[in-house]
Amino acid sequence: MNKQEIENIKQKALEEHIPIIMDDTLDVIAKYLKEIEPKRILEIGTAVGYSAICFSEFLEHNGRIDTIERDNERVNEAKENIKKAGRENVIKLLEGDAMEIMPTLERDQFDFVFMDAAKAQYIHFLPEVLRLMKKDGVLITDNVLQEGDLIQSKYVVRRRDRTIHKRMREYLEVVKNHPQLETSIVPIGDGITMSVKK
Repeated sequence: MNKQEIENIKQKALEEHIPIIMDDTLDVIAKYLKEIEPKRILEIGTAVGYSAICFSEFLEHNGRIDTIERDNERVNEAKENIKKAGRENVIKLLEGDAMEIMPTLERDQFDFVFMDAAKAQYIHFLPEVLRLMKKDGVLITDNVLQEGDLIQSKYVVRRRDRTIHKRMREYLEVVKNHPQLETSIVPIGDGITMSVKK
């Protein structure tokens, strides 16, 4: 895999203010993926394909990543980036709404799921994500601390951000107490949850 090409994809995304995975979050996930060598990864929220390309380095031989993106402009850029990185044989880009695509996927097949999409939708995605995960599979959800806002009073948060913060609090409450999940909140990057399916 061409490291320079990946660095170029990252720099272009940063210049264009496209939200991509933070370096420290990627480091933690990369260490974990190296250890488990997943066969199947599901990513919800492809953006420009940067994280999927990075994760693909740690797949088991013959492994595959399915990544879902609904924004047409991002889909086109992601396709181009995946091709530039020479990873089109292991990354399958599924175009459309995750709530419509996930029910069409086979159950109990993913070792690892990375959720980095519309934050207010996390709680709605969760039942389908659980259906798709293998036992002992891991779900990592990104940006759960909302730049630290989530630990502040709701009255400090800008009015337009209140719904997303309310939904994220609900999501954290659900994953922390879900009978099928063992969850930790890790304060790296913008905060992640790491949930293991029992």
